[in-house]
Amino acid sequence: MGRPRTNDAAVRERLVACATEMFATRPQESVTVRALAAAAGTSTAAVYTLFQGKDGLIREVRDQAVAGLFQDLSAVPGSEAALDDLYALAVAYRRWGREHRHLYSVLFGGAQSFVPSDRVGDRDPVRPLVAAIDRAVADGVLAGGTPQIAVSLWVALHGLVTLELAGALEGAAAETAFRSTIDAVLRGWATPAAHPVLRRADTAS
Repeated sequence: MGRPRTNDAAVRERLVACATEMFATRPQESVTVRALAAAAGTSTAAVYTLFQGKDGLIREVRDQAVAGLFQDLSAVPGSEAALDDLYALAVAYRRWGREHRHLYSVLFGGAQSFVPSDRVGDRDPVRPLVAAIDRAVADGVLAGGTPQIAVSLWVALHGLVTLELAGALEGAAAETAFRSTIDAVLRGWATPAAHPVLRRADTAS
């Protein structure tokens, strides 16, 4: 009987799926190549053949998470109102995190870190957010530096999503916390002229 293949697409997909879940639920140092291979039903050689080891597999998991989040945020349709776009992006970010909890945990939970900065790549998930903030600043509805505004909004979003994934925020309480927190962050950076339109948390049903 021939040796099982260790470098086909199906094995690669299984390894990435198993690694995503394991890195999201266990300390990184406790996840061994042997454990990854066993979970995926393959040999340790497959991890080295396909990813050059555990670090390469972690990078692949993170790259897929980054690509998925970027795709979903980029798919949010734009409008003439930059603040509406920012809120829509916040909604899309939260939805992606809730629907991809293991990928979210790998991306932001310690297996690999993500630090928003003023150096944004072409396919960086924060790019759509930065573009909307730039528009809001140019339109005179937000005042401040784009990187600082982006970081403050991301910190709020990350905190909200992390609490939801941990089960600390659920149901109506989670919805209220999301609306009021995003509204408060945007209002904190808003110019006085923009305050009347920043009432989503007070008027949303």
